[in-house]
Amino acid sequence: MPQIKISFEDFIARLDKEALPTAIELHEYLLDNGCKATYEEKANGGLIGSYKHTKTKKVICNQLLNKKGFVIRIYGENINKYNGFLQDMPQDLVDSIEKATPCRRLVSGGCSPKCRGYDFMIKDKHFQKCRYSCFELFVTQANNQYIKEFVEKELTAREENI
Repeated sequence: MPQIKISFEDFIARLDKEALPTAIELHEYLLDNGCKATYEEKANGGLIGSYKHTKTKKVICNQLLNKKGFVIRIYGENINKYNGFLQDMPQDLVDSIEKATPCRRLVSGGCSPKCRGYDFMIKDKHFQKCRYSCFELFVTQANNQYIKEFVEKELTAREENI
């Protein structure tokens, strides 16, 4: 089954009531700050919303809905500009980063030369993770505000680079 374009309304119709406010708030924030959104249903039945920063033409984050639940994937290209913010990351999010795939380019010289993983510290722990799985964060009531602030920090850093 090919990918099918859907609307934001189609996406949120499948969310549970706890995830709905976070999805809507993040969607509105990103649109209000110059991002363009596209939504589609994947071949496996999962849904993905992608938010592209219009000035840099790069995706800043995805909203994903799959069998595991509601996830925000943040492309933290500028994490070194707000590293202090990462030091206060909730433990469940740190645990998810620990489980993420290591960046083969950083760790062993593998992968595509165009791929840029993330190399950073949280507290005393060194991470070298793949950009596609590193900040794939499950949204919960306890961490949704942190995830939104993370997206805001990344968007602000990108705006400063222009």
